Amino acid sequence: MRILVIGGTEFVGRTFVEAGLAQGHELTLFHRGRTGRDLFPDAERLLGDRDGGLDALRGRRWDMVLDTCGYVPRLVRDAAEMLADATERYLFVSTTSVYADESHPGIDEGAALADPEPFADSEEVSEESYGPLKVLCERAAMDAFGAERTLIVRPGYIVGPYDPTDRFTAHLVRVWRGGTFLAPGPPDLAMQGIDVRDLASWMLACAPQQTTGVFNAVGPATSIADILDCARRESRSDAEPVWVDAAFLLEAGVADEIPMWHPRPDEAGAMRFDPARAIGAGLNLRPIAETIRDTLAWRTPLLHERPLVAGLTPQREKELLYAWASRIG
Repeated sequence: MRILVIGGTEFVGRTFVEAGLAQGHELTLFHRGRTGRDLFPDAERLLGDRDGGLDALRGRRWDMVLDTCGYVPRLVRDAAEMLADATERYLFVSTTSVYADESHPGIDEGAALADPEPFADSEEVSEESYGPLKVLCERAAMDAFGAERTLIVRPGYIVGPYDPTDRFTAHLVRVWRGGTFLAPGPPDLAMQGIDVRDLASWMLACAPQQTTGVFNAVGPATSIADILDCARRESRSDAEPVWVDAAFLLEAGVADEIPMWHPRPDEAGAMRFDPARAIGAGLNLRPIAETIRDTLAWRTPLLHERPLVAGLTPQREKELLYAWASRIG
């Protein structure tokens, strides 16, 4: 197949391109050339900018386009409208953040979406606007290609090798480093992510099957205790968790410093989305131990040149553990 990837040099796009080339597909990468210029010599490259610089796409045809980096509705609309007559399928990577209510587990694709109207004239992507803007991006893709030619993929947290956010990786690395560490409670709090390789493989498989529609592309929900315990086994670490109450951590104002941690009642479904529809459409999920092992193998050798960009700093962790010990006596 001939596949156009908008992006293709970081994380999801990079993993998709790797899988596509390995399967013998013809890949064209459209990007600005700021990252990954030395990657994928076997792939065609078209340099441009989706904000007013789409000319390199004119006069070409592909079987499918994968849009990995659409956050602003106007830019998704521009690309989708230009490509509507040049490709058979439009695969848009959206997010589970499009849902209006995350207070209950088991959210499926039929759940109500966030109201995008307050952000209809905005192009500033923030924590508040991210989900609503993605709703509008989905609509832009559907308007251009129609429901019968559009695949909307809604991942939650994407994890695994090449993750630039370090959100999941930070927990694993802290365990790998060993010693007493702060474990954000409660231990049975859900944690849900999808391995980027599983996501990429499934999206690639959807193309020849002509899969369309909307899918929650998420992995199984497990507990944060299970994740940390698995990381300890996989890294053969001597790490020992000190479980700290969510109420204490929220009072300390560190919720934004602990990634993939959603202890508030209105977030009870944020790590328990329903993946049944995607699994029924062929999504295969590897064991979490494999994801943890491979993520550590990729990330730990890079720590000296690229420190973590997520998680508590050692000093902050030390301060919180001291305060928690003082609280519980």
